[in-house]
Amino acid sequence: MKKYLILGAGGLLGINLSLQLTETADVVGCDIRSLKGTPFRFIKSDLSQPGEVGRLIEVEKPDVVINCAAVANVDACEKDPEMAFQLNADLPGEMAQATSKSGIKLIHISTDAVFNGRRGNYTENDEPNPINIYGRTKVAGEQAVAAGNPDTLIARVNFFGWSLEGERSLAEWIFNNLSAGKQIRGFTDVMFCPLHVQALGELLQQMVERGLSGLYHVVSSECMSKYDFACRLAGIFGFDPGLIQPSSWKSAGLAAPRSTNLSLSVEKLTLALGRQPPAVVEGLKAFYRQYQQDYPHQIRIYFA
Repeated sequence: MKKYLILGAGGLLGINLSLQLTETADVVGCDIRSLKGTPFRFIKSDLSQPGEVGRLIEVEKPDVVINCAAVANVDACEKDPEMAFQLNADLPGEMAQATSKSGIKLIHISTDAVFNGRRGNYTENDEPNPINIYGRTKVAGEQAVAAGNPDTLIARVNFFGWSLEGERSLAEWIFNNLSAGKQIRGFTDVMFCPLHVQALGELLQQMVERGLSGLYHVVSSECMSKYDFACRLAGIFGFDPGLIQPSSWKSAGLAAPRSTNLSLSVEKLTLALGRQPPAVVEGLKAFYRQYQQDYPHQIRIYFA
């Protein structure tokens, strides 16, 4: 049985991935925030402290480290670049060096926002050209882990799902507002390929089993605007689609600029695994099934 160390286990991807892996592996979750009652062993730790990453890896001796720890709030990165670079670039570099030294597999989670979004359908061979601080820090993180541990698996992702707080993903924000009968704006000029977090977890497990390393785009095989995404979610949940107002991201008063077309090619991943990642609509149906099963409330008991 493989031992996984999940860094950032309190985040949206971290908690869902930890719960998934617990069914088939030995999981240790780590986060700066406290979690309670988890079915996996949890360690509270501030990874930004000098030497903490190396110490944790040396003590736990996992087979695989998955780095889900990051500052993913685009506007927060724009307002505090120093903090963003420390956590999104410098810290992953430390993880890479520590795992390389111990011969441990590292999976580093990156983002589609490494591209400027002017044309879309980007492949892994396309040169990153981010337009905001968040994207720049994630490019720097990719470079740091590739240099520190060449065997690292780098996954560029865009995902949605239920989080501990109930407000970490775009899908949750849409759900929270539409279920309360509030109007929202959906960007018609921002294209993306969001993957349900459960499907992302399954794909990452398969990639580990296949012994993959290097850079991969791990997103949905389907791309749509954020407005269309909101409309699809409304249709599945039975919300009033009239509450969704089509708009441009430029009118939203955001601190950081947004890339308009972040569609990514998944051809490399499809060839490696022998199948395409699921479509967006499949993910939204899974998101709805979890809601019907009371999953959002079940996982919130872990949030101390």
